[in-house]
Amino acid sequence: MLTPETAAPVQPASLHAAAFDGLGVTFGHDGGTLRVWSGAADAMELVVFDDTDLDWAVDSIPMTPAAGGVWEVTSGHLRPGTRYAVRVDGPHAPGNTFNRGTLLVEPYSRGLARQGYDDWRSVVVDGSFDWGGVAKPAVPMDRTVVYEAHVKGVSKRHPLVPPALHGTYAGLAHPAMVEHFLSLGITSIELLPVHAFATEPRLLQHGLTNYWGYNTLNFFTPHAPYATEQARREGPEAVLREFKGMVRLLHEAGLEVILDVVYNHTAEEGIGGPRSSLRGIDNRAYYRQHEDGAYIDVTGCGNSVDTSTDAAARLILDSLRYWARDVQIDGFRFDLAATLGRDRSHAFTPEHPLLRAIVDDPALADVKKISEPWDVGMGGWQTGNFGSGWSEWNDRYRDRVRNFWLSDVDYARRASTAPVGIGGFATRLAGSSNTFSADRGPLASVNFVTAHDGFTLRDLVSYDVKHNLGNGEQNRDGADTNRSFNHGAEGPTDDETILATRRKAMRNLLGTLLLSAGVPMLTAGDEFGRTQRGNNNAYCHDSPLTWLSWEHAPWQQDLFAHVQHLLRLRRENPALRPRRFARLGEHIPSASVMEWYDEHGETMSIERWTNPAHRTLQYVAASTPEHEEFNRILLIVHGTERPIDVTLPPIAGAERFTPLWSSVDERPVVAEDALTAGDVVPVAGTSMRLFRVD
Repeated sequence: MLTPETAAPVQPASLHAAAFDGLGVTFGHDGGTLRVWSGAADAMELVVFDDTDLDWAVDSIPMTPAAGGVWEVTSGHLRPGTRYAVRVDGPHAPGNTFNRGTLLVEPYSRGLARQGYDDWRSVVVDGSFDWGGVAKPAVPMDRTVVYEAHVKGVSKRHPLVPPALHGTYAGLAHPAMVEHFLSLGITSIELLPVHAFATEPRLLQHGLTNYWGYNTLNFFTPHAPYATEQARREGPEAVLREFKGMVRLLHEAGLEVILDVVYNHTAEEGIGGPRSSLRGIDNRAYYRQHEDGAYIDVTGCGNSVDTSTDAAARLILDSLRYWARDVQIDGFRFDLAATLGRDRSHAFTPEHPLLRAIVDDPALADVKKISEPWDVGMGGWQTGNFGSGWSEWNDRYRDRVRNFWLSDVDYARRASTAPVGIGGFATRLAGSSNTFSADRGPLASVNFVTAHDGFTLRDLVSYDVKHNLGNGEQNRDGADTNRSFNHGAEGPTDDETILATRRKAMRNLLGTLLLSAGVPMLTAGDEFGRTQRGNNNAYCHDSPLTWLSWEHAPWQQDLFAHVQHLLRLRRENPALRPRRFARLGEHIPSASVMEWYDEHGETMSIERWTNPAHRTLQYVAASTPEHEEFNRILLIVHGTERPIDVTLPPIAGAERFTPLWSSVDERPVVAEDALTAGDVVPVAGTSMRLFRVD
């Protein structure tokens, strides 16, 4: 029975305060000690359950207040495998939602067991694991190629992965999958959310599921349904062991593991939603709200975690430390990261204590930190505004590249000229220096053309509008502005001219992505032209619509060969992957000095940059070596559907131009003979050609 007590001071001085140390379960001579923070509670209780009947409480033990709002208890019950929950009571006041009868998930739980739809038990986990001396690959940012993938979807239908491993952590690290990743040439696998998550009641009512996983239950527990059936039967300890085994095997292959983490909101949704953990422990401290208790929702998901409170910020920081140290994760992509940087007035600041702590924490020094730099609240679009130490998803890159190769071409077909010139596209190609400061450089930009949300690459060139009726929202969900172009027919077609144009458009988009300065991110399946049949918001489909198919037509095999080839060229040519921006008149190590020429081989004029009638560019990038040999490339970009002759420019010290790649070829071909300055190169409409300059 919960009995109110007089609690100690409720709010430590900062998120680094010692009062926050050791939260969750730790082991000692007298059993385990559980420490839980609540700034407003006046009573808290540990409830221990039977190992097999999660509805049968075997003991209830009052917890006592300690310093800084922490409640604690030491018990012999708290040993590996124990199922437990906490009950919390407190005063009735605006913003408080205490209910002494509710069984709550302890926020630092390393394991979970499910009793019903919204009824969970925490599980004590030992977590010991033999890493066998395998270290993190530590791939430098300039060599990083991110591959965004779904744990289940990537291996669910792979014919060489044993059926028992389909769609699992073990399946992701199976030799057949590792061989695919390595042969493709990516370095870092970014997994859609793997923290334990739940499906929203609304989706269940429609017979759908939350497939992507952006609905987190707990920040420390891996999602059990992604484990093999055997591991699930054995329990949370085995699930965590399988997860760590996946990480170890990928590390042995030299592949990094990056987690897409959702700290901005939780599965408790809005007021009236499930009360499963934070809401019942201290609703006022963990969720943003007005004085009257009404939620401030800047995520569009019903609630927003209030990182202006030290307890919420420390919970996130401790979760990151756990995954980086105990689970050996190599990096994090922060979903709706602008929410994490909002202060007590709910305004974003790059100097937010949590954002700076993530960068400055020694335990996180070796991990990649990638923000999705926006949310849906006021002032939520913050691309380019995160501080040093952060890379960011560059939506401005995505939009400009899509415009240049797709919607501008669509416009030109109807208006006889494109709406804009090539200048904005060139800025994105060269690292987005108009978005990221000189001290952060081009590696602050994570370049992408597609991602899990939105059209796949193939759908981007095959559909003008979204086709989301299967999501149960009358096609209202998903973005309406896609900057896509179907090239003359909506969806599937037998018209070979349209199909050939679509294939070239995909090669142009991939070529731009993989030859741009910055960190490229490839969406799983785009390397062989996966389709979702025009659905640009397939978050609720756990089906063949979203699983990768491994049966590929010849044209898909050709596309895969292009991606392989482009990634090899990126590795071999450091001029394509500068670490810093060059500055006129200065020697900047590991930058690329860039020169720009028109189709006549003459230096680009101001008028040519902005003239919609002139969308042809010769881009020369020369490395400034720091750790690699000198390298120089020339990339021809032609952005209209009319073919053109291009004269190679006179470049100081250039003796020959060796062809490396062309987006016109259905399959990469053996290099042609080298050319020299002044030679005329015929360039097909809407195409690219890459040369090495020696």
